[in-house]
Amino acid sequence: HPDSYPRGSEDGTITFRVPNEEDHADTTKVDVYFPAGQPIPSVLVSPVPGWTAQVKSVDLKTPIKTDDGDITTAVSEIVWTGGRIAPGQYQDFTVAFGQLPTTGGQLVFKALQTYSDGDIVRWIDEQQPGQPEPEHPAPTLKLT
Repeated sequence: HPDSYPRGSEDGTITFRVPNEEDHADTTKVDVYFPAGQPIPSVLVSPVPGWTAQVKSVDLKTPIKTDDGDITTAVSEIVWTGGRIAPGQYQDFTVAFGQLPTTGGQLVFKALQTYSDGDIVRWIDEQQPGQPEPEHPAPTLKLT
């Protein structure tokens, strides 16, 4: 959430809502991958009681040019662990970003949801134009 942002937006937030759709297991880990081809240079993670967030970065092959100088790294992944989402409940994980990409039509954040019984649901399927929503759609942010 939200569904969209203008390209190049600065200082906004994105919320990943994670529902537990299992009947007999808790969600114990949420792993969100940031789009490598459309780098987001920096994020701040809002604290969620009981959860620990680890932000991972990657070196960029082509630096992002800004008024403040070149940015050479971008967020590659955020992993939340340590908490639990019980069956029939959800948790919001909010991330503040510095700046969104200035090009492209959307950002696709592939995600893995790990349950206490060891099952992993891969929310990685991209929506295709004119097709029904896939069974495990990847979180997507439209860029307007």
